[in-house]
Amino acid sequence: MGDGACLADDVDCYSVAPVTVGARTTVSQYSYLCTASHDHTRRDMPLVTSPIVLGEDVWITADVFVGPGVTIGDGAVVLARSSVVRDLPAWMVCVGTPARPLRRREIDDARGAA
Repeated sequence: MGDGACLADDVDCYSVAPVTVGARTTVSQYSYLCTASHDHTRRDMPLVTSPIVLGEDVWITADVFVGPGVTIGDGAVVLARSSVVRDLPAWMVCVGTPARPLRRREIDDARGAA
């Protein structure tokens, strides 16, 4: 957890592999950070783990699923109820299932730059 980072109430962090949360990053309520799944191509379906990396100044809004092996770039915002199953670029607002970039995140310097 980086300086000023926050996991809100009711965040489920299934950390079988490492979860890195950058400085000033917020993970909002009811979100799920999941670092493991099962290999469904094998009959015994073994557990497969992979870390999650959330960059600095990221906002994971309410009820977002972040899957194993995902990296979310600095400054990204993931909108409510999205499912993140692949990496997302820095400084983008992202949405959907699967989550995809919607638009560039603009910072109003009059209010303070990130």
